[in-house]
Amino acid sequence: MHILLNGIFLLAAAKWGDWRHWQKYYPTFLFFIGGDLFYNAVLHKHRLWIYQETIFAENLLFGHLVINLMIMAIAYASTILIFLGHYPQSKVKQVLWLLLWIFIYCLIEFINTKFLNLLTYKHGWNMPLSILFNFVMFPVLRIHMNRPLIAWGISILFFIFLYNYLGIPRDVFK
Repeated sequence: MHILLNGIFLLAAAKWGDWRHWQKYYPTFLFFIGGDLFYNAVLHKHRLWIYQETIFAENLLFGHLVINLMIMAIAYASTILIFLGHYPQSKVKQVLWLLLWIFIYCLIEFINTKFLNLLTYKHGWNMPLSILFNFVMFPVLRIHMNRPLIAWGISILFFIFLYNYLGIPRDVFK
């Protein structure tokens, strides 16, 4: 099922992605996947969510890391090309655009957890935290385009907040 979902992202990027200016978005794409790689490296023994394949490709997509790498390469790249490539100028449209992407990501996650069993929460992570995460992530991705150091600062502060809020043990960092 992850292959199908990522295929939909790829088709959407083929149709709506701003491929002409991909170089402009490339640093933000690296920032996006860098955050996910950081999560996977630091919390590899204390994952807050785990991807699994349950429907089509269990033998091909045999674990969290393989699925996550596919999501990084396809879904994140597609998201960046569409989200940043069509970011509106007016403040009202910007808010609506952000809300649309937050809704899309939350809806996909809700379906994946409640109906398809493609995602399992662990160690206190839950849907409300995912919603909060998306409310932080999408504005930070936009901020990163023009002010990367501010985006890094916000990300670090948000990581510290989540670390403390979830009570992640210090042993995780050994």
